[in-house]
Amino acid sequence: MERRQFLRRTTAGAAGLGAGALTAAAVPHAEAAPVTARRTGPLRVDIVMFDGVEELDCIAPYEVFSAAAMHSAAGVEVRYVTTGRPRLIRCGYGTGVQVRHRWAPRETDLIVVPGGGYTRREGPGVWAEIDDGTLPRALAAAPRRGLTISSLCTGAVILSAAGLTEGRPCTTHHGAKAYLEEHGGIVKNARVVDDGNLVTAAGITSGLELGLWLVGRELGSDAATGVEAMLEYEARGTVWQAN
Repeated sequence: MERRQFLRRTTAGAAGLGAGALTAAAVPHAEAAPVTARRTGPLRVDIVMFDGVEELDCIAPYEVFSAAAMHSAAGVEVRYVTTGRPRLIRCGYGTGVQVRHRWAPRETDLIVVPGGGYTRREGPGVWAEIDDGTLPRALAAAPRRGLTISSLCTGAVILSAAGLTEGRPCTTHHGAKAYLEEHGGIVKNARVVDDGNLVTAAGITSGLELGLWLVGRELGSDAATGVEAMLEYEARGTVWQAN
């Protein structure tokens, strides 16, 4: 039996997803989270892909948000996007992911920036994206009312290059926290850091927590607990949230 059909049936009752000088010119700080009851359309989620991205960094939130569509009347639309031409992206361990959608920040509610390749200064990964500059510039220009930008693991280093974490509470993989702090981030010792329109998550597996936290924030607690039951996973760690 196809896996998602099986999970849908068994959990239906539980329901009741080098450019360091760049700056973000007008980033609204700690914009309040949206009120979930007011959502009339689907939650639109774009996960940014680039060569060298860590497999679990991109796949974990994709699965969480995709599963959330089964537990929300409003629905969820999740897709992989790239700032370059749609193509086959090669992940850090060799997995190929066909990305069919272009970067379109005005057509989404939530952007997720994964990490990967932080320990490889040469080769594909976050440093190559920073050196190229395209993704940091695109992120620096993206903030607008109604958009949440998020990262997990060393994806926060790309947000830092875009000027988005400067003076903001944030977190990243433990190996990159010193770098993030040196470049102006206010690093919190938490699994997820929610500063309104900027949400960051810690190491590789925290993509599950990032997804579950944002599903609960955007779609409600029933959706989040429904996804937890479906995935047989309970979110762990502390969520730091701005007052």
